[in-house]
Amino acid sequence: MKLKTNIVDAWYRYEEPIKGYILSLRDVRNVGSLAFVVLVLLISWSGTKAIQTNYGLQQQVARLQQQNEVKKLQNETQKLENNYYTTSQYRELAARQNFGLAAPGETVLLVSKEAALANTAAAPKDEGKTLPAKKKPFYQENFEAWIDFFFHRT
Repeated sequence: MKLKTNIVDAWYRYEEPIKGYILSLRDVRNVGSLAFVVLVLLISWSGTKAIQTNYGLQQQVARLQQQNEVKKLQNETQKLENNYYTTSQYRELAARQNFGLAAPGETVLLVSKEAALANTAAAPKDEGKTLPAKKKPFYQENFEAWIDFFFHRT
């Protein structure tokens, strides 16, 4: 019951200002002002949406341009690699590696795998593996990163 009386009291408190505003809409100037405000809000909303759409499209264009540049660089690299495969230098290296051929005046020595491995030094074993450093909490890493930034540490 008390809630109902609070609502009724609120209605009576705002009844006069609401009636006054509704009656003021009889005046053409007030209606024109209200229509102008609504029009401005609609135009602003439309402009904001257009800006947001343009921003998204610009990001898409930039991403596609980057991908295009990467593909162009990959194509150039492939062209250079293909040109290298047609050179006599590559043919000579391939013949030496794959067929054991030599240039005139050179002598080719073929060493078996067992003989080559018998005369090599053993690789050092990594027995004393170091344990990775204990990971610091995020807030500590963040704080240290800011300190490094402010004091120009690398």
